[in-house]
Amino acid sequence: MKRIRIILEYEGTSYVGWQIQPNGVSIQQMLTDAIFGVTGERVNVIGSGRTDSGVHARAQVAHFDTQARMPADKFAVALNTHLPPDIRVLYSAEAPPDFHACFSAKQKQYRYTVQLGPHARVQTRNTALHLHTVPSFDLLQAAAAACVGTHDFRAFMATGSKPMEDTRRTIFSSEWSQVGGGSKPPPYWRYDVAGSGFLYNMVRILVGTMLEIGSGKLPPEAMTRALTGGARDLAGPTAPAHGLTLWRVCYPDFDTEDYLA
Repeated sequence: MKRIRIILEYEGTSYVGWQIQPNGVSIQQMLTDAIFGVTGERVNVIGSGRTDSGVHARAQVAHFDTQARMPADKFAVALNTHLPPDIRVLYSAEAPPDFHACFSAKQKQYRYTVQLGPHARVQTRNTALHLHTVPSFDLLQAAAAACVGTHDFRAFMATGSKPMEDTRRTIFSSEWSQVGGGSKPPPYWRYDVAGSGFLYNMVRILVGTMLEIGSGKLPPEAMTRALTGGARDLAGPTAPAHGLTLWRVCYPDFDTEDYLA
């Protein structure tokens, strides 16, 4: 028996999310079926995180155990022959037996993309949130900076989520960037956030709150109030799923960024 670690990317538009569910096709199910097609084994595939329906991944990490004699580095090519074009395995290798894609992770990074302008662009209609009006970039950046550090993020957890004993998380970096240049506002703004972990819908609620602040619908101090107050109604709405991408996952001895072009 050997443990295989993989990095995969996917566009989540057509899927109900990472986790197998009875109401639709999931990324986990597609990957489980592909492994069966290659090895004839029904295995348990563990991912680094459960991305929601419509959320994408540039660098999702997963692992599974197999008795197949195929060299570990050949699994990527073999699995891709059984996967649709919106799911690709980019890397495969044997991992230490104690590696766990979820529990061994030390840092995850998400990116949320916003497309600005009077018209939604066709090429990014599934991967970026379109905004007609331009929010204040300075207000967005200030709200993002307020998230850095260790805080109780229970105000940024989806209503109805499974109760958790500890809703504190550490955010290592949180910032917006503009893509483009010139005198006109750049067509794309990106929010990148890296942390020790994230609550259910946390990044999307952070983005929704920041966009409300940036557009003047919430006061600049709303982010700090939500962090200290802890009530869900102190934060803004949940931003749509399609603008969000799992961007990077880091482990003590493994960083997805080292294996992506």
